[in-house]
Amino acid sequence: MNTFSQISARLDRLPLARFHYQVIVALGFVFFFEFADLNTFAYAAPQMRLQFGMSIDSVAWITSVTFLGMFVGAAFGGRFADVAGRRKGLVIGLGVFSIFSLFNAIAWDVPSLLVIRFLTGIGLSAMTVCANTYLVEIMPASYRGKAQSIVSFVGHLGIPAMAFMASVLVPLGDNGWRFVFLVGGIGLVALPLVFRLPESPRWLMIQGRHAKATTITEAIEAKVAATTGPLPALQAVDALPGHDVVKLPYRALFQGAMAKRTMLVAALWIFTTLGYYGFLSWVPTLLATQGISVVKSLFYTMLMTLGAAPGALLAWPISNWLGRRKGIALVCVLTAVFGVFFGFASSPVLVVLFGFCVSALLMAFGAQMYLYSPELFPTSLRNSGNGLSYGLGRLANVVGPLIIAGIFNSFNYQAVFVYIAGCWLLSAAIVLFFAPKQSEVDAVDTADTAPVQRVPVTEGAPRRGVAV
Repeated sequence: MNTFSQISARLDRLPLARFHYQVIVALGFVFFFEFADLNTFAYAAPQMRLQFGMSIDSVAWITSVTFLGMFVGAAFGGRFADVAGRRKGLVIGLGVFSIFSLFNAIAWDVPSLLVIRFLTGIGLSAMTVCANTYLVEIMPASYRGKAQSIVSFVGHLGIPAMAFMASVLVPLGDNGWRFVFLVGGIGLVALPLVFRLPESPRWLMIQGRHAKATTITEAIEAKVAATTGPLPALQAVDALPGHDVVKLPYRALFQGAMAKRTMLVAALWIFTTLGYYGFLSWVPTLLATQGISVVKSLFYTMLMTLGAAPGALLAWPISNWLGRRKGIALVCVLTAVFGVFFGFASSPVLVVLFGFCVSALLMAFGAQMYLYSPELFPTSLRNSGNGLSYGLGRLANVVGPLIIAGIFNSFNYQAVFVYIAGCWLLSAAIVLFFAPKQSEVDAVDTADTAPVQRVPVTEGAPRRGVAV
């Protein structure tokens, strides 16, 4: 009978093949619609303000309710996927998100939009945490950085795509914004791709379903061998001393060393979420308050978002160069610097230039963090820990829009971007001084059991004897 360590070693030794790229395409579609929807309200808000007579405070409340839904979806969806399965959680989250995305287009007033955005946020966040966890567990460990960068690249194409569609559709008339919301519903086309994905063998092993995990692993190996030829030799991990990985209760997230890690990841998600969406969700509206027309503000935003997709690809070389921890810290610092430059830019050219840089850096951060966050938790609690931490970040952003509105109303436009920069600098300090080193991350599944043999790992090289 295979052990968890054996199944992990079998998956991690595989070279990238057609099977892995099928996973990347499926998850890329999921993230495409996620990032498209995350920015939909930002692009629709200027026109909706005119039609519904919404104030800046109303925009803030609608944005806040969306993030409240995202907290619920991440926390409970994450736990659901640890109990019921990664694939099932991903399918249900994607379905809920897509259906309620369509409902956004029929909103008739602010209260109806509040309810619909809340429900959309539940599905959105649930599918996101499930997708992140699935990628970590199904991809060979040494290729995760590359896979996440490609997935993020595909996903972040949704931002300029949505910005372009908004710049075309919103000016069509009073109800042009409704067509923008229909885009999220197209996410239903990704369901067949997700249905074809196998369940995570690592999750099955934790559930005690050893035969099923072995069958799926053998099927994956056969698919890879069919396109790459003979597979690399498997290390004799069964001969190593020690117990297999155990299933941990939910309360373990709040006990001992794991509690410190949970608080650390939650704090990192909280401050980066405040900075991330403080910029992305507000730029079109804030530009409009500076005397720039709705059409021009949307056009400028569209140009800025062209940095999103190449920014996602930056995550891989940065992570290779500095590692996850230092790479994330560097991107946080650069985001703060260029964000301040954006806030004090005095011409349209500089606004677009610095906005482009910030968009690229935000996506470089996201691609790294989406991988790093689930890696910090053991397999049996990976979705629960990642979902709870990610969800707390979204919950914090319930007050984020209100903070932005308060700063704008009490001070000025530039003060908003100084605040956003502060969030990013604090995030850099947290990850640089308090986040665990990569060796501790690699050992997360065996920290409470006998040791498993490990070897130094470089991106693109086979990883042997590693159980994460």
